[in-house]
Amino acid sequence: MNYAKHILLVENDANLCMVVADVLRSKSYVVDTAKDGQEAWELIPKRHYDLVLSSVTMPHMNGYELLKLIRSSFTNLPVVFLSDKKDKDSIIRAYELGCDDYIFKPYSIDILTYQIEAILRRCQYNENQNQLVFDLGDLHFDSVRQMLGDRHLSTRENELLLLFCQNMNALVERNYILMSLWGEDTYFNARSLSVYVNHLRNYLGKENPLRILSVHSKGYKMVKMNQE
Repeated sequence: MNYAKHILLVENDANLCMVVADVLRSKSYVVDTAKDGQEAWELIPKRHYDLVLSSVTMPHMNGYELLKLIRSSFTNLPVVFLSDKKDKDSIIRAYELGCDDYIFKPYSIDILTYQIEAILRRCQYNENQNQLVFDLGDLHFDSVRQMLGDRHLSTRENELLLLFCQNMNALVERNYILMSLWGEDTYFNARSLSVYVNHLRNYLGKENPLRILSVHSKGYKMVKMNQE
């Protein structure tokens, strides 16, 4: 199930805050607002946010101070600065403290929404790289226990399926697979790879919405097919 992404918008300009929040909500984001860093910091530990959009210049607690607190406790929470500070020192300071992007004011709200989507996609991809358990259609894949549903996978099958799951919807090149799992790109290892891919396809079954597709001369891609 896909859940709406939850964004915290920290902006002391009340009119700008209202406009940006309304646009983001129209894009199906759940948006909370705070007028300064202090108010934002009171909200962050209490709720799960997927992204913080924060102004830099604010009373009580500015964006830099807020970012320091966030990075001390929520290292993976993406933070994007919306700032009228365009000097090099301000930008460098923001990135040194751990911001994920720095967007100049005034900005196009339409372009901002695309930048938000790109950051959230990138963060989701990074999360997948550390994930070890997946729901693949009706089958539960636990790579720690080497189980796909009630089937125990061989070590090679488990490693290969984990690689596909951690790179869902992305091309995984054949050479990369062979070097990562076999340690050598040879004709015989490539034949073995094809055999293991066929095993996994059979295990997933024809009714599973997930497919392992062959990309000619390049590699493989696990994707979710549209269901009628």
